[in-house]
Order: sequence, then C-alpha cells, then structure tokens
Amino acid sequence: MAKIGLFYDSDTGNTRKVAKMIRKYFDEADIELKNIKKVEPADFEKYNAFILGTPTLGEGELPENWDAFLPELDALDFSGKTLALFGLGDQETYAHEFVDGLGILYEKFTELGAEFTGFWPLDGYEYEISRGELNGEFVGLVIDQDNQSALTAERIDTWMTQVMPVLLAAADDAQAA
Repeated sequence: MAKIGLFYDSDTGNTRKVAKMIRKYFDEADIELKNIKKVEPADFEKYNAFILGTPTLGEGELPENWDAFLPELDALDFSGKTLALFGLGDQETYAHEFVDGLGILYEKFTELGAEFTGFWPLDGYEYEISRGELNGEFVGLVIDQDNQSALTAERIDTWMTQVMPVLLAAADDAQAA
C-alpha cells in the first residue's frame, strides 16, 4: 500500500496537472493519486501522510466535489496525521479571494486534528486578501497558473524539498507503529 495519499479536486485541469507534477517526485510505491470525486471517507483512513490540493473557484469557494465531501470527514480523527496543502488561484482576477480554497481546507483539517507541513512564503504574489494566509505565510504551496505558470515547476521543486522528508517520515513512523 502507498504511504502517502495525494487527494485533489480540479475544475479546469490545472490542479490535476500540478498533482501529477508533485507525484513524480516520489517512488510509485510511496504515493497514490486520488481524485476527490472518486473517493470515500474510508480512503482517508489508509494514510497517515497526505498532500491535498484544490483550486479556488468563484468568490473564494471550493470546487463542488471538495465542498460536498468535506462534511463526510467529520467522523474521522486526523490527530497524528501529517498534511501538506497546495492551492491554485488567480491573484489578478480574484485578488479579494486569492487561494481561499487552500484556507478552507486548512481550517477543516485543523478542526479534525491534523498537523501541517509545507507553509509557503507570501513573497512573489500580489493580491488583496486570502483566507489561505496565516501568520504572515500561506498555509501551503500557492500556484498561480493563470499569471505565473513559468514559476510553477520551480515552486513545486522548492516546496517538495521541504515537505517530502516530513511526509515520508510521518508515513514510515505510522507503518512502524
């Protein structure tokens, strides 16, 4: 069984593309890619380490599949589980709700007891407000495929050097227990 669950939802395909780019950093046996519209809450019980990805839609909303699925996780306990988040947004067109979906995931999984890794600096983005910002940094990797696609690969590479060791250690610790 894979050690890390990589769950995502995608509206235009950009989040799926980024999820596939992230998956390539791992050995195939270490990670499993899951589209949120094709999973059940029990799928989350298989892992102790996660990468979760989402775009932000409309006026700061999650895509339909994440929005409908999150309440189904209320019965699960994520204490002792480690999560890294990534979010996609458009800082120019949606400067008032830039990567709010990222913040919504963070808030929900914080309520469920999860621990987080992979916070990301605010440098290099221009926006007005974001629910994905906390204590002077983003709660996960932020990708703007609409305006800064040339930076995506470099940002993922930098982020992966930060989160990979933490996630693999969390997954290994859980399997050893």
